[in-house]
Amino acid sequence: MRVSKEALESEFCLRLLSSIEGDQSVTQRSLALRLGIAVGLANAYFKRCVRKGWVKAQAVPAKRYAYFLTPAGFSEKSRLVGEYLTSSLGFFRNARAQCADCLAYSHTRGWRRLALAGAGDLAEIATLAAIEQPVELTLVIEQGYNGARAAGLPVATTLERARDFDAVLLTDIKTPQATYEALRKYLPDDRILAPKVLRLTRRPGKADA
Repeated sequence: MRVSKEALESEFCLRLLSSIEGDQSVTQRSLALRLGIAVGLANAYFKRCVRKGWVKAQAVPAKRYAYFLTPAGFSEKSRLVGEYLTSSLGFFRNARAQCADCLAYSHTRGWRRLALAGAGDLAEIATLAAIEQPVELTLVIEQGYNGARAAGLPVATTLERARDFDAVLLTDIKTPQATYEALRKYLPDDRILAPKVLRLTRRPGKADA
């Protein structure tokens, strides 16, 4: 999924402020590990937070520093939490409505048994959307998945092992385009349904459901 630069920066700042709030002895190297980014980038975000007055440093014994949030830092963290929750709830509502539209479309085509392609949050949302639709979700297809079930459904690790479904609803958030291309090798394009939140690029002459 495409994530805006602003949204990514807000997420990193929120995680950085939360890390400092929970551990004043945190180092920039450990921050980088927690954020999953390079030390240089973590240092850039840290300096930004200091420059904006959200974080301050205090000398402690052994020539080290302790970092803590300022009142402005606590306020910014609260604002970012609210922003994150609003964004997450908005995604949930949009994704559920779009999954429901795909499932309703499937019903109009006479495709009553659907597989989900991709385990994770979107698969969970799709199962909730399916409760109100006259279709049945039969399984989740997820390459390399270790568990026997996902989103309350049995898992097939390859399309060759998947059986007894009429169409597929794409629910892979991490690599939706690659999963779509893989599905095309086994299924007609019109039987691969995808919620618009995935920003899927169809082949020329093909259209989303």
